[in-house]
Amino acid sequence: MGVRGELFSTRAVSGRRTYFFNVKENRNGDIFLNIVESKKNGEQEFERHSIIVFREDLDGFVESFEKAVAFVKTKKF
Repeated sequence: MGVRGELFSTRAVSGRRTYFFNVKENRNGDIFLNIVESKKNGEQEFERHSIIVFREDLDGFVESFEKAVAFVKTKKF
C-alpha cells in the first residue's frame, strides 16, 4: 500500500482546474477510484470536490461516463 493507501495516481490539468484520478485501498482492502477536481479560488486558495467509485461499481460508472462524454462531444449548442 502506498502513501495514505494510494496505489496509483495521475492528473489532467486544464486551465485553472486540475483533475486527479487516484486509485486507493482502504483499511479493509477495498480498492476504489477517487476523482478530485481542484480549482484555484483566489491567489492561494483552492476549492476541491471529490467523488469515490468502488471497484464493484466501476463498469456501470465507466459505461455511463462514456455515454455522457460521447453526447457532449457530438452535441452542438
